[in-house]
Amino acid sequence: MDAEIWAKAHGAATHFPVALAMCAVAFDAAGFALARRAIGHDLRAAGYWTMILGAAGTVPAVLSGLMMTKGKVLGHDALRLHHLFVWPAFALLVGLGTWRVIQGRQVSRPAFAGYLALAGIAAALLVVAAYWGGELMIAS
Repeated sequence: MDAEIWAKAHGAATHFPVALAMCAVAFDAAGFALARRAIGHDLRAAGYWTMILGAAGTVPAVLSGLMMTKGKVLGHDALRLHHLFVWPAFALLVGLGTWRVIQGRQVSRPAFAGYLALAGIAAALLVVAAYWGGELMIAS
């Protein structure tokens, strides 16, 4: 396939996990803060599903990126910076999404606080990776 097609597919596929990861963190943080209110349960349910969908959405984003770069996992310059942030974000999101599926929606408060900290780190890494990905598009 043409490299331009993979670039378009990658650009389209990356928006979903970025947005869903940030929404998951926001929903889960609000649900954590409002745990004693009825809405806290609903917010955590929204966080649960957005994290799972965001983690699943990383797979087509990574696959299209690998096809676009012909399998280069690091590269150089902006591509290297993009990959230095995207690989840890990918690993964290897939791990966190898997953990949420295994644990379900009933998780102890301390475990959920740890999850929330890691999810915040994953979302931050993803935002920085997206920035460097955008810089690659501007440079080309």
